[in-house]
Amino acid sequence: MPKVPFFRTSIDEDDIDRVAAVLRTDFLTTGPVAAELEADLVSYTDTQAAVAVTSCTAALHLCLVALGIKPGDEIITTPMTFVATANAIVHSGAKPVFVDVEPETGNIDVSKVEAAITDRTRVVMPVHLYGQMVDMVGLSEVAEARGIEIIEDAAHALEARRDPASLGSHSRAACLSFYATKNITSGEGGAIVTRDPEFADRLRKLRLHGMTAGAADRYTGTYRHYDVVEAGWKCNMSDVQAAILVGQLRRIDELLDLRTKAFNRYRDALGDYDALRIPDRLAGSRHAAHLFTIQVRSEIRDEMLHALQQRGIGVAVNFRAVHLFEAYREQFQYGEGQFPEAERIGASTISLPLFPGITPDEQDAVADAVDDALKNLI
Repeated sequence: MPKVPFFRTSIDEDDIDRVAAVLRTDFLTTGPVAAELEADLVSYTDTQAAVAVTSCTAALHLCLVALGIKPGDEIITTPMTFVATANAIVHSGAKPVFVDVEPETGNIDVSKVEAAITDRTRVVMPVHLYGQMVDMVGLSEVAEARGIEIIEDAAHALEARRDPASLGSHSRAACLSFYATKNITSGEGGAIVTRDPEFADRLRKLRLHGMTAGAADRYTGTYRHYDVVEAGWKCNMSDVQAAILVGQLRRIDELLDLRTKAFNRYRDALGDYDALRIPDRLAGSRHAAHLFTIQVRSEIRDEMLHALQQRGIGVAVNFRAVHLFEAYREQFQYGEGQFPEAERIGASTISLPLFPGITPDEQDAVADAVDDALKNLI
């Protein structure tokens, strides 16, 4: 039986050549290639500005800083996410206020957001889980009525749409991830897209120490002195990282088509098992097909993980419910039973290998391993 990795990149020879070309220049930090990537992101997402940074975590944090979030403020988000979402909130000085998720999608349950709003709520931070967009129209109606900002965690969802919503159309900004296993990747990296150019200008300063001019401004053309208008951070994306991404972004529709076909092959192969639950793909939306997950009974989940690994199948858990981590239990007094749907998903979910280059034979091997594991465990 072939071994099937959890993820395999889609970096091609042109991407490698583009990186090599940057390495042959004298300009490796944020410069013309990062600017090219930002322009391409604006075009692809139909926004007005993009700011390339070192991670989606940095993107989320900078957005909160740019909104003036301070200690005592509250940010509503989902417990069914990677911990970086909540960590960014904590590092801004605010308190993460969790809202449970939809059982069908794992996305934040918009119908429960209103009840979580207090006079300290400043932002709602939805996460487009696995590539399925949150109900941004409904969420924006709640937020606008209460004067609350929205920052999207779109780490899984660069390609996602949910008519009529697209990234940034119903929020101040959307934050992207280019981590090693994302749909397009630079190993590490992130970006912010927004329809607010003034917001983007502040983010550009915050990503580079609060400086009014970066290296590209100072060392190309006439030298330009810089000022420091506030104490920022150091999380600007280099041209080396950007060079890995430019070609992938231009192939993104092709890559999404391959991922979607693989996603659908899994649904066809595994969709009829009574012992498995597969998150819904909603009508009127474009799923980014970032992760394909199955849910099994919590009491057999870990045994099944190990059984699949023993068959050479790369697997992961996306995700354990954030509020149950020690740091969040101790600092914010969260505990079991508060968000039952997120807890159920976190205790039962398994992510299967999904990437553009996965072959039908590899997917058959995964499906066979799932079938065998279920027969042995149920």
